[in-house]
Amino acid sequence: MRFVICFLLFSASVLAQTTFPKDYFSPPLDIPMQLSGNFGELRSNHFHAGLDYRTLQREGLNVRAAGDGYVSRIKISPFGNGKAIYITHPNGYTSVYCHLQRATDAIESFIFKTHYKEKSYEIEMFLKPGELVVKKGQIIALSGNTGSSGGPHLHFEFRDSKTEKVINPFLFGFDKDFKDTKKPTVSAVYVYPVDSKSSVNRSKRPLLLNLSLQKDGSYLANKVVANGKIGFGVSAVDYNNMSANRTGIYKLQTFLNGKPNFGFQMDTFSFDEMRYINALVDYARFKTTSQKVQKLFMVNPYKLSLIKTDDTNGVITVVPNLTSVYRIEVSDFTGNTTTISIPISYDPSAPIVEKEAVVSNYFIKVNKDNSFAKNNMSVFFPAGTFYEDFDMNFDAKGDALYLHDGTIAVHSNFTITIEDGKYTDSQKEKVFIADIDKSGKLGYNTTYNKDNVFTAKVRSLGTYKLAMDTTAPTISIGNSIEGKWIISQKTIQLSINDSGSGIKSYNGYLNGNWILFEYDNKTRKITHDFKDGVVAEGANDLKVVVTDNVGNSTIFETSFFRSQK
Repeated sequence: MRFVICFLLFSASVLAQTTFPKDYFSPPLDIPMQLSGNFGELRSNHFHAGLDYRTLQREGLNVRAAGDGYVSRIKISPFGNGKAIYITHPNGYTSVYCHLQRATDAIESFIFKTHYKEKSYEIEMFLKPGELVVKKGQIIALSGNTGSSGGPHLHFEFRDSKTEKVINPFLFGFDKDFKDTKKPTVSAVYVYPVDSKSSVNRSKRPLLLNLSLQKDGSYLANKVVANGKIGFGVSAVDYNNMSANRTGIYKLQTFLNGKPNFGFQMDTFSFDEMRYINALVDYARFKTTSQKVQKLFMVNPYKLSLIKTDDTNGVITVVPNLTSVYRIEVSDFTGNTTTISIPISYDPSAPIVEKEAVVSNYFIKVNKDNSFAKNNMSVFFPAGTFYEDFDMNFDAKGDALYLHDGTIAVHSNFTITIEDGKYTDSQKEKVFIADIDKSGKLGYNTTYNKDNVFTAKVRSLGTYKLAMDTTAPTISIGNSIEGKWIISQKTIQLSINDSGSGIKSYNGYLNGNWILFEYDNKTRKITHDFKDGVVAEGANDLKVVVTDNVGNSTIFETSFFRSQK
């Protein structure tokens, strides 16, 4: 019965694809599609929500509206999507354009006025129908490299306007001119003993399987001999004919003795599901080796709607007198498929290789609240903080709190509390709970203080301590403009940095009036463009104030002359 339900769900998913309009939208760029990232691709802590269009390794390409509609949202940030424009279309979908250099015409004018109205570079605006109407093919922006972009490109998305779920653009016909005759590449297949009673090839540790290419283009793995409960994982990417970039796979389906066992298809998902990527992948392997292995089983089922599975959640129980064949099919959107077959048989032999030892003094149960305390430090993990039960190492020594290590994936926030009475009231304002990386660098976490108790909500395991930041940010200018005429310069650019708690805010003033400085977090530079028209004819006084997360501030002042003629 379960198999029938899963089959119906899968069939409904396939059928639903035909409901997406294939010819309604047009491409956002004038150049042929070349992708550096595709929908559903595995990223750090999230699935990629759209297509990354290559832009000839430069900025300034025309970005066009994919369809008629109105600008419903604009968000400008030095992080994430950078400069982003959202267009809501009358057919129930919203298109999203990110990492833009700037908007054009009426949209750019609206953004400019909002910057100065709110006196902030970081802004977010929600607009009503009719405020900024656009037509299909209209130039709405120029492509750029803003936010957390790793290079010039356009990130492009489709969303359901009501649910905000992201949808694979290929479902709207964007694969029409996208040539792909290459099968996905499987670089590794692993087999996992799922619990303490299981073993694989006489080992209680995950093992890499050897694959051999068959005449028909499929792969055959060496026989797996095991007992107890086991699962598999695969590391796979895809390539296409249009560029040399590797991208993510579209579909994965496993079969046990011919019956569907575990699978997913990258069609649509919600932003609330993003972090479940850390449950899907072998997180410990990723953190230690950077290899992304997608686990094809769930020990504790998690709410990722992409996954369709049978009653076993992809876990295979190997029993005597039964030989099985496990098959993995990895496909791209075009249908190119790579197949791996794995024979499985029972082996009663005792394991030779034991499970890797873990230093621990506590056991975490996923579905229960967990609280631990030692000396002046404590931690509280609400139920559901983690994906799987695990042996945890908790300790407090000296001024540091040790919470296992970063190889365990964390789904939601947990609370750290440290009590310390050595700080004066004025010092407490500069104190925060810091995470410490392997190099010893401190990271800032928003910290609250009451009396002598400091608390912070964090989202990763590791080492924490109290830190005090009394050092103000730095501000510098490449070439001094003090007392100079700068007629030919189009911009003023300053470098800002903070080695302690990090920069919280920055503000510039020209002749006492607030001016817009755009912040590039990648280069840590702020830039004012004279085209804003705020600069005065002749003498000008510039003042820049930069403040860190605990309130330390630095003021930079200079004077210069400029002629706009």
